[in-house]
Amino acid sequence: MGKYNNLSDSEIIRRVAKYDSRALEELYDRYSPLLYTIIKKIAPDESTAESILVEVFTIIWRKIDQYDFKADSPYTWLVTLARNRAMDSLRRTRSAAETNYYNDEYEDYFILPMLSKEIDSLDLETALKVQPAMEKALSKLTDTQKYVIHLAYYEGYTIKEISQKLNIPVETVRQKIMTAVINLKENLLSN
Repeated sequence: MGKYNNLSDSEIIRRVAKYDSRALEELYDRYSPLLYTIIKKIAPDESTAESILVEVFTIIWRKIDQYDFKADSPYTWLVTLARNRAMDSLRRTRSAAETNYYNDEYEDYFILPMLSKEIDSLDLETALKVQPAMEKALSKLTDTQKYVIHLAYYEGYTIKEISQKLNIPVETVRQKIMTAVINLKENLLSN
């Protein structure tokens, strides 16, 4: 498998798109630790997190034809896919009374990422390099800003659900999230 180690993420994705199973193995080796960490922050337990990770790579294999090679941001696509799948699992757990309707169309619409072509491409190596700056930028946010971001990003609450949970108006929640995102961006740029 040594010949795959030197390939970029984009090249690996292109090989996966040709249903090269060794390329998928390389993608798994590169990304499973990161994706598992993201999933584990959202999933309620290790068993669920492991199951979701397997599902993510199954989705990649089955739905790679829906990857947008023009946007060409494997890192962002994979991270978003893992988060979306974990978030879907969490939401289904929270609302177990609802029907568990899950099929290809549902997956295409709610799980697979639709990235803007205006997003800057990011790879795993760069993301790992900027991680300390991101952590520092996050640490500068107020507790309230961190909490609303956590509720929205890691727990998957909608603005309306956060409003109900915190017993504050929807517009206040929207403003708190926007302020948190703006402050996060400013903190990142000032590092």
